[in-house]
Amino acid sequence: MDEEPQHLFRFPFHLPSFDGMRTIGVYLAGVLYALGFWAFIDSVLFSKYNNASDLHITFVDWVPFLCSTFGMLIVNSIEKNRLLQGALSGDNGMFGGMNMDSQLAWQARSVLFLGFALLAGGISGSLVILIIKYIVRDYISFPTLGMGIENVVSNACVMLSCVVLWVAQNIEDEYSYNLTL
Repeated sequence: MDEEPQHLFRFPFHLPSFDGMRTIGVYLAGVLYALGFWAFIDSVLFSKYNNASDLHITFVDWVPFLCSTFGMLIVNSIEKNRLLQGALSGDNGMFGGMNMDSQLAWQARSVLFLGFALLAGGISGSLVILIIKYIVRDYISFPTLGMGIENVVSNACVMLSCVVLWVAQNIEDEYSYNLTL
């Protein structure tokens, strides 16, 4: 009897290496951010030049996108190993039971929380603007409502870009070793 090969799929399927995954993730994050930025700029330009209604994009519409962008910058500027430093060192020495590594870890966690809070504030702020500015005030006709929807889409793209970039930056390849002295 002829023995069948031990493959899951009929066609050979290989995942890219970790270095390739990291590069793909970084490029995907850039594409997502560019799509979000383009969607927001599209709504701003439509509001300025082609909008026939009396509702226009103001600074209030810019605030959620700016919060999301600052949140993305903050979240992706923190290194993952800074978050784990206090947990990895078992000392409870100076500074009231906390050593310098654990203080640095708490500072990194606090700044990371601030970044995620800005991201959440950006997406929720764009949803609130969509509901209050467009839906409650009965601007349900699509070209005008599209400005609010593009604001939500742009903030969602920035948030997804942040998550993809965070994961891509923190992928550890199988040959990296963390040596702690």
